[in-house]
Amino acid sequence: MSEKKVKFEFEKQNKNSVRYKEVPDDGMPPVIGSIYVQKWFAGESKKIELVITKKD
Repeated sequence: MSEKKVKFEFEKQNKNSVRYKEVPDDGMPPVIGSIYVQKWFAGESKKIELVITKKD
């Protein structure tokens, strides 16, 4: 099992969600790209981080 922390920065605000773009590690391609997070959770956050765990 391996884990990867993926960092995102604010990109755009929509009616009910916030779009974040991935900040890839130097020299590496993006793992996810962009994600949408609902405003009720994202609030005013300009940076977020996700942890992805591979199970097998």
